[in-house]
Amino acid sequence: MKKLLLASILVLGFSTAYAAPQTVTLSVPGMYCEVCPITVKKSLEKVPGVSKVNVSFEAKEAVVTYDDTKANVDKLTHATTAAGYPSTLKGAKVK
Repeated sequence: MKKLLLASILVLGFSTAYAAPQTVTLSVPGMYCEVCPITVKKSLEKVPGVSKVNVSFEAKEAVVTYDDTKANVDKLTHATTAAGYPSTLKGAKVK
């Protein structure tokens, strides 16, 4: 019985979702000065699960690496929008 219980615990423990790092590029067209990327970067870094952010004023985009079990594109775009810089997934069709 103890072996069955231990095996069940091990299977359940190993079957949980593992974090898969994801990297996306967000288009942030509203950045109009060289200080804007600082605000965008700080807003994205506050999203739980984000591990790396690079923002380019020239390209008007942000490259974000995050843990897909804690964050997603919706949370990232919401963070930039809340900071005053609406963003979209680069390459995504805007409705």
